[in-house]
Amino acid sequence: MKSISIPLKLINLQDDGFHLLVEVVVFKEKHFAVLDTGASRSVFDKSLIEQHLSETLQVSEEINAATLFTTTTTIQATIPELKIGSLKIKNYETVAFDLQSVSDTYQQFGHPPIMSIIGGDILMEYKAVIDYKKMILRLYR
Repeated sequence: MKSISIPLKLINLQDDGFHLLVEVVVFKEKHFAVLDTGASRSVFDKSLIEQHLSETLQVSEEINAATLFTTTTTIQATIPELKIGSLKIKNYETVAFDLQSVSDTYQQFGHPPIMSIIGGDILMEYKAVIDYKKMILRLYR
């Protein structure tokens, strides 16, 4: 199995814990995502998805993603291509909800805005290994 090494950014949130960020590319734009091993699946910010896929969205009142962030409405969409390092995932089926308050909190503490949470669906499928010493995420094709 060939591995892909992706650099991680470790951030400290007011000495209340650490979060790992990973750079992703969606809609040919670079964004930061929180790496969340406790999230059942990956999610994207609603405004980002609406901006690029407004004509193909499906809205649901049910929660389709369990993360540490809460919401009441999700949007289902297909992202044509998601890149994490050199890994390219075509036609990625995702859900989206409002991550603005999360992003605002990160920015308030001097960190970059957040447009996504990378969760268990991607981490499991690509057999993720997080190396804290080297600050690298390894994914396996």
